[in-house]
Amino acid sequence: VKVQAIKYTGNNFDEISSFTNGNIFQYDEKVVIKTHAGYRYIEKGDWIIRGIKGEFYPCKPDIFEQTYEEVK
Repeated sequence: VKVQAIKYTGNNFDEISSFTNGNIFQYDEKVVIKTHAGYRYIEKGDWIIRGIKGEFYPCKPDIFEQTYEEVK
């Protein structure tokens, strides 16, 4: 399954916001993303994945690297 993803670097909030169509915000100095399962915190290094139905969800870097491979 092909998905689109972007890594949160801690310095690319605007880029992540654009990627998620504004479904991300800061709350108590943390970054939160709205997912199909509710709100989830993300941390520097996490990947934000756009699923095949347009949904968004965070993924920890180790899981992302074990699960996905880059397609060019």
